[in-house]
Amino acid sequence: MASTQCFLYHHALTSRASSIQRLVVNTKPNQVFCKAQKQATQEEDDASIVSRRLALTVLIGAAAVGSKVSRADAAYGESANVFGKPKTNTDFLPYNGDGFKLSVPSKWNPSKEVEYTGQVLRYEDNFDSTSNVVVTVTPTDKKSITDYGSPEEFLSKVDYLLGKQAFFGETQAEGGFDPNAVATANIFREFNTCC
Repeated sequence: MASTQCFLYHHALTSRASSIQRLVVNTKPNQVFCKAQKQATQEEDDASIVSRRLALTVLIGAAAVGSKVSRADAAYGESANVFGKPKTNTDFLPYNGDGFKLSVPSKWNPSKEVEYTGQVLRYEDNFDSTSNVVVTVTPTDKKSITDYGSPEEFLSKVDYLLGKQAFFGETQAEGGFDPNAVATANIFREFNTCC
């Protein structure tokens, strides 16, 4: 980058008139200096900035190309399966207790909290502590589950374990519940077709 600088040097008060005793200003310039020079430091700075930018661009590009591309992580750190096949691994862990078996989600943790008498197992979700599974064992003199009566009768005796509905108004239910219901219990019937 080049620049031009011009300087004008003149003497404002140059001579005196001897007869009139007053000052006379000479408006004619005595010296004019013009100087042109190349400012090498500015161009060197510009060149170094460009080379730094170029080096940074190449470095970022190499890092992007050389890094391992992995699927995005969804909630709980699981890989998002946006365009892939359905999962065959359901991420449940088998649990074998004394007289019972169940599958617990692998991300759930065992809990030491005891809510009910006879509780032998409690797992809860890492993210939502209201999602949990509890196994309680209650001694009985019944020989079969059918000795408890119909499933509805049985649920009416143990519904305190499942939670009671506290709101009895009109509401739009979510999650497949019946209209105007905010708490439900599902009854699953098992059919033994083995041997």
